[in-house]
Amino acid sequence: MAFLSHERLQALIELTGSEIRAIELHQEILALGCELMKLIAIVEVALRNKVVDNLTQHFGVEEWLQHSPGQFSWREREVDRITQAIRQARRAAYAKLSQADKAVLDTRAFPAGRHAQTRHGERVKKRQERIQVSDGQVIAELTLSFWKGLYGQKYQQTLWRPTLKRTFPNRKVSRSEVASQLETIYQSRNRLAHHEPVLDKRFRNTVGAVQFVVRELGTLPDEDEGPLSVLLRDDLVRVTRSGNELSNRLYTIGRAM
Repeated sequence: MAFLSHERLQALIELTGSEIRAIELHQEILALGCELMKLIAIVEVALRNKVVDNLTQHFGVEEWLQHSPGQFSWREREVDRITQAIRQARRAAYAKLSQADKAVLDTRAFPAGRHAQTRHGERVKKRQERIQVSDGQVIAELTLSFWKGLYGQKYQQTLWRPTLKRTFPNRKVSRSEVASQLETIYQSRNRLAHHEPVLDKRFRNTVGAVQFVVRELGTLPDEDEGPLSVLLRDDLVRVTRSGNELSNRLYTIGRAM
């Protein structure tokens, strides 16, 4: 088939003995991935918002991403990601400006006047550097990799113990457990973003990690079920059933071959 390479379908063709059946299964696997990706997207947004609220309250300032508050400082990895997110936020803001607005930026970027030989790319870069973006705009550009990194060992003393533990209020939940579950979600998210399958053990582990975050994120000790659990209860049941059915079918096909 012209749109799907033989390499992509090969394992399914070997499993089913039929190219047509392999394509049908391929589409089912993609559909399952879409269901799972929707859950991961909601979990990512919920985690991000919970962390932002927590750290804004902890640091006591709004622009804590762009200006390290107090004695706290980001590790080099996070600094690089924040810097990149600021650039992306500025590019996004720049793309929405009118030509008149962009021209105004020239007066800030080139206060002594722009040299006639200044290249277009350099001119745009200088303009964008003069754009002020909010933390909200920067937050929108940061990925799950950044947020999960805040639960890493390096931030045990500076973030987890003094404040981020409150995002997972259950005393039995450890930082390492949170980090492990977020890493599982992150790895599957990347596979799904590249249209790779998440099945069998990887699927079960991912659903388990999603269930962990849904159950524990922001859930108070006296709550039987948190708001995220209520929101995603039916979706979790549906995707779990779909994944199990597909895995069982693939196993049955494999045994019959």
